[in-house]
Amino acid sequence: MTTSHDSVEPVELRWWQRFVAIGDSFTEGMVDADPRREGEYVGWADRLANRLARRNGEADVPFGYANLAIRGRLIDAVLEEQLPPALQLTPDLVSLSAGGNDVLRPKVSLPEVMAKLEEATTEIRATGADVVLVTAPDVSLTPLVNRVHPRMVEYTAHLWGIAQRTGSYVVDIYTLAALRDPRMWGGDRIHLSSEGHARVAAQAAWTLGLEPDLRDWREPLEALPPLSRFESVRANREWIAAHLRPWIRRRLRGESSGDGRSAKRPDVLPLEVWREPVSPTDSSTDDTV
Repeated sequence: MTTSHDSVEPVELRWWQRFVAIGDSFTEGMVDADPRREGEYVGWADRLANRLARRNGEADVPFGYANLAIRGRLIDAVLEEQLPPALQLTPDLVSLSAGGNDVLRPKVSLPEVMAKLEEATTEIRATGADVVLVTAPDVSLTPLVNRVHPRMVEYTAHLWGIAQRTGSYVVDIYTLAALRDPRMWGGDRIHLSSEGHARVAAQAAWTLGLEPDLRDWREPLEALPPLSRFESVRANREWIAAHLRPWIRRRLRGESSGDGRSAKRPDVLPLEVWREPVSPTDSSTDDTV
């Protein structure tokens, strides 16, 4: 018996025309810097929207896209600030990824977070729109960040149940082995790099039944030589100074990286389609969580 993705029958292809993405920094696109617009990010959701727009354009089917996601948002903020305006845009496809910032808090009730996520998913599905959910990643091999790995596992288990009960799509990045490479992540070890976002976008496109832009998105990069103990200690110390301590200071001050920010694409509008994925850029110096 083969377990290759290529042997699996594709899902029934649908023609979505109004895609709205809601969530936090993961869906906003950090730290996948947009080479066309200074200070802006692309991200997996924009890349997926580009793939959908190109497919629709080739068939002369209208397509519009909005991205309401804002970095730093907890699940309550996502559902209170983004869900109502998202539904007002009358989407037929919604990506909902929230709870990641809650998972990083010292104390959190995952069952409560996932109950809120399920309620929101049910509300969206009641409108007739399809919903795209995203699992947590496997961070078991990520130094220091791997302390929240058990929560990521619990989040993913709950999410599959939500999807099954609501008839939603699941972009399974937990089992996407290519993401276990540190080069798929920014310097903060929390946000995806441009390469990582491109891989997630390809997984999302495949989940929806489309041919991904990256045909080898499941294939890991060529292995890096292992770090020495000294190099590992130095890298961890640098990460603590550059990323963890600023994050802790914001938490103590009650600040969020998304304070004062608004959605980058608040309305469903046609997308400026690019023929190939936006070139990966080195955006690993951003320390925003």
